[in-house]
Amino acid sequence: MFYKDERLALFVDGANLYAASRTLGFDIDYKLLRGEFMRRGKLLRAFYYTALLENDEYSPIRPLVDWLNYNGFTTVTKAAKEYTDSMGRRKVKGNMDIELTVDAMELAPHVDHIVIFSGDGDFKPLVASLQRKGVRVSVASTIRSQPPMISDDLRRQADNFIDLNDLSEVIGRPLRESRDDATPVSVE
Repeated sequence: MFYKDERLALFVDGANLYAASRTLGFDIDYKLLRGEFMRRGKLLRAFYYTALLENDEYSPIRPLVDWLNYNGFTTVTKAAKEYTDSMGRRKVKGNMDIELTVDAMELAPHVDHIVIFSGDGDFKPLVASLQRKGVRVSVASTIRSQPPMISDDLRRQADNFIDLNDLSEVIGRPLRESRDDATPVSVE
């Protein structure tokens, strides 16, 4: 459901896409991802959102963020907050929903089609608002996991749903078993 002459923008919820692709058994090759959507239309912007742990001397995701910055992505980061919950468990909070939403709304007048790589149901109002502005919205996640990684409400709201499993041959590479894997901060 893409047209060659439409202006596209990609919005990647890093932690959500990472979790979905891992569940399906592959890593995302961001160079291939960007190239695939450049073939599908006129790609104007590709954004990648992630939280970074603020106290870590070395963050395993930092090399990915740096690579993306040099290879056609606009990266949006913020410091994740670390805390201990009432059960004494270490938790990390680093939600990027607001940043992604604001950027998508600002870019809406300049694009025809936005692709959101996330299954987070919190994006349903964003999708509806973009549609009211005349922007077509595709959502990329997966229903082929147990449980599905996409909110049913978000999937129904989108103009088009792209199952990541169907893209795995085009934008994927085998999972790395390394501990230094670029793991985005999971959010609560």
